[in-house]
Amino acid sequence: METGLSVALGLGLAAACGFRIFVPLLLMSLAARAGALELTGGFAWVTTTPALVAFGVATALEIGAYFIPWVDNLLDSVATPAAVVAGIVVSASVVTGMEPWLKWSLAVIAGGGVAATVQLGTVGVRQASVLGTGGLANPLVSGLEAAGSAGLTFLALAFPALALAVVALLFVALWRFVRGRRRPAVAP
Repeated sequence: METGLSVALGLGLAAACGFRIFVPLLLMSLAARAGALELTGGFAWVTTTPALVAFGVATALEIGAYFIPWVDNLLDSVATPAAVVAGIVVSASVVTGMEPWLKWSLAVIAGGGVAATVQLGTVGVRQASVLGTGGLANPLVSGLEAAGSAGLTFLALAFPALALAVVALLFVALWRFVRGRRRPAVAP
């Protein structure tokens, strides 16, 4: 895979980890087992049966737990650092054509950073949901996040460059959301 496409793939998967940590890892494991994704050296463990089972169980538990009001907010305190780690792992596992020090630097800074940014954005949306609906809309938010994670993972696996463009659009939307929330209300 061309280096640029592998970087786009890694960043797309990292962003998907920001929505849900284990969905991209599960789908990545399945794609690699099917021969549709080539992982870099040292990441063959992702395709093992124990890893696949662990990712499957973790995905089911993570998605299910986020549908429980108030538990979803508690999970965010654990999910934020875990999303960063997952973003680093998925980025490093697919980026090719680079020296190891450069690949890992990219994975830590860009992969971890993208995952953290998306995760913090989801935390903000969930907080807005709690403030606006008392948490009643949180299951809807959780469903959209899980769908976003799966959709972005599939997009990254099939069309890495397009996935990177979607990630850029997500960042623009997040920036506008944050900017709009910081603006003081104008009196009529």
